[in-house]
Amino acid sequence: MNPATAPRGPSWRHRVGHSIKGRLVALFLLLALGMTGAFLYGTQKAMALGWRDAVRPLLADYVNRLAADLGTPPDPARAQALVARLPISVRIEGPVTQLDTHPGHGRYGRAAGSSRWDRHASDDLDTDGSGADAPRLLRRVTADGHTITFGLGDLNWRRGPGMVFWVTLTALLALTAVAYWVVRRLLKPLDDIGAGARRFGEGRFAEPIPVRRADELGDLATQINTMGRDIHDMLEAKRALLLAISHELRSPLTRARLNTELLPDGADTHAQRDALLRDLAEMARLITDLLESERLASRHAALQREAVDMAGLAQQVADGFAPATELHGGPARIRVQLGPDLPPLLLDPIRMRLLLRNLLDNALRYTPADAPPCELDVRMVADQLVMTVRDYGPGVTDAQLPLLMQPFYRPDSARQRSTGGVGLGLYLCQLVAKAHGGQLVLNLAQPGLRATVTVPVVKPA
Repeated sequence: MNPATAPRGPSWRHRVGHSIKGRLVALFLLLALGMTGAFLYGTQKAMALGWRDAVRPLLADYVNRLAADLGTPPDPARAQALVARLPISVRIEGPVTQLDTHPGHGRYGRAAGSSRWDRHASDDLDTDGSGADAPRLLRRVTADGHTITFGLGDLNWRRGPGMVFWVTLTALLALTAVAYWVVRRLLKPLDDIGAGARRFGEGRFAEPIPVRRADELGDLATQINTMGRDIHDMLEAKRALLLAISHELRSPLTRARLNTELLPDGADTHAQRDALLRDLAEMARLITDLLESERLASRHAALQREAVDMAGLAQQVADGFAPATELHGGPARIRVQLGPDLPPLLLDPIRMRLLLRNLLDNALRYTPADAPPCELDVRMVADQLVMTVRDYGPGVTDAQLPLLMQPFYRPDSARQRSTGGVGLGLYLCQLVAKAHGGQLVLNLAQPGLRATVTVPVVKPA
């Protein structure tokens, strides 16, 4: 198969969307995030509405005590001692003392949860023309005209939220990994059931699905194992029935053919004897084709692959049609074209011989004696074996073309001797091509019909 046209596997989006485990983990994660967000929002609202009015008087009284400890006028040494003892910053502006304990770093005029103070206490804002708005709650003016503004000091609060975020994210990812592991372990029987179903579909019933747990999935695995055994028994019974039918039908046909050949070959019985022999041969071939179609139509049919020289096989099959036959109305004419350097390929020689024989037989049936010879072309195209059979007969209509590979379909309703058959030839060719991983395509050649078989190449090791 050409790598450019090889079918690609499902994308990661398809795999994630198709995975029950992934969807369950995503659902759990969304529920956890939603519940956490609702809890934090509700807690924040409760704290904001319930504690703001209670904290403000306490904070105002504490700021008054801090301002009183600094003295009048404010003492810079006391301010430095206060800053060293408490996680705060102090800025003093006045006629005697100018001090900023945390220049460029302090958060003056803001308390913990300051955004709520700024939004809900607009009456405490003091715009003094200095370019800085600060709530009066954290600002005090002494009797000698000094303005003292308190704020948060240079603490690790700047790094705290980032650290909390990464710790929370790590914990969330760890919990997600644990949840996925638990869900995967919980749904592990689904993988076993899927693998077992594929094995059963391929006809390998010897290895049942392992039953790991006694729960609903374990019951499902047990029921599928029971179904697999029943299917296996039915297939074996069907195979035995086909073999029995083959034996029971071939034996009387062989005896009838033998008795017919032992009849006196007189002038008055020659025509009847030959006609009876043809009918018996056609019945034997019909039984063979029916049995082969049953084997190939099953997904459990095993090919007997071996190294095959397709050039020699194609020429041998074509040479088999060389003698003149009454069925075709004259000598079989086939022009064989073989590609250069056809390598040995791993194929089922019996099935490939059947495919070529049916395609050529079908082409010769519908090719008039005065038409150009049928064409058989076998060659390698890229990494595929391509076999083409083209006839120069009347062809079929566009409506009949898609029906030609259906079993027992014939474009001519009258089953004449010259175009005999029951409509299994092209159906068998299609089954042989599919069994080898390829395909059969029919096209109108104008005149005639072109059948193209494409089979992926499997070379001997």
